[in-house]
Amino acid sequence: MQLGMIGLGRMGANMVKRLLRAGHACVVHDKSLEAMAVLEKDGAVGARELGRFVERLAAPRVVWLMIPAALVDDAIAELAPRLAAGDIVIDGGNTHWPHDIRRAKELAARGIRYVDVGTSGGVWGLERGYCLMVGGDKESVARLAPIFDALCPGLDAAPRLPGAERLGSAERGWLHCGPAGAGHFVKMVHNGIEYALMAAYAEGFNLLRHADAGLSARAANAETSPLEHPENYRYEFDLAAIGELWRRGSVIGSWLLDLTAQKLAEDPALSQFDTKVKDSGEGRWTIEAAVQTGVPAHVLSAALFDRFASRGEADFEGRVLSAMRRAFGGH
Repeated sequence: MQLGMIGLGRMGANMVKRLLRAGHACVVHDKSLEAMAVLEKDGAVGARELGRFVERLAAPRVVWLMIPAALVDDAIAELAPRLAAGDIVIDGGNTHWPHDIRRAKELAARGIRYVDVGTSGGVWGLERGYCLMVGGDKESVARLAPIFDALCPGLDAAPRLPGAERLGSAERGWLHCGPAGAGHFVKMVHNGIEYALMAAYAEGFNLLRHADAGLSARAANAETSPLEHPENYRYEFDLAAIGELWRRGSVIGSWLLDLTAQKLAEDPALSQFDTKVKDSGEGRWTIEAAVQTGVPAHVLSAALFDRFASRGEADFEGRVLSAMRRAFGGH
């Protein structure tokens, strides 16, 4: 099957490579000529201009956009006039699902189909495969099944569960979740959970790191709560070893733990990293959806706000607290 890929960053380029390995034909377009040249060596057909990109795709065309969410509308506005009825546009980025609903309606007026694909796998997806959460009409999704099958991890990626055969393509690593926007809605919640899992691991390892608090003297004054039993906090744990230990037989084992253990083994102090953690939007949208539907999301909310704090957004809050403390207590 032939597919056109627009956007050859960390995800898009590896997805093209995986498709080429599976025998699919790929036409690629990106502002980086170097990125296109690399994939041309692997067998992709590069097109510097968008018009040439569309011309090199056989009708009915399939165009996958793997670009930042903020750029998708502009890309579709430039692309749509060059497409024809029956063509399919796929957005595989992290888009807010209401935009999918709107775009599907707008493109349908031209006879163009729209499919949203929440894509998880990161830079490891080339070898591991990608978990694909798909939204769109049934006919388009069925037509794209060979593409999804090539990109997803496959049956061997996880132990097979009894009765899971009724779940169809979910066993292989992709799922038609529902109509327009459904794929990105599921991916949004997926990323909200990801935030919370990452926060839980981070807090746990941080507590282990401070389990030696009893080895250091604390100032005895009105400013500092005393450590009541310092003899209980004199452990100097090897965090890298604990991370490796938990990967084996523990109920909290996961791929995120694998990655954490790897980084701790390479650099136990994690000195190459700063404390700032970005959020790309999905965590915010998850909390907004929880508010709109009246669903409690305590842990997911805390994980999102923790990311805000990591970027210094709580600094002024801390100054306000310090000012109040000094004002009423003279501390």
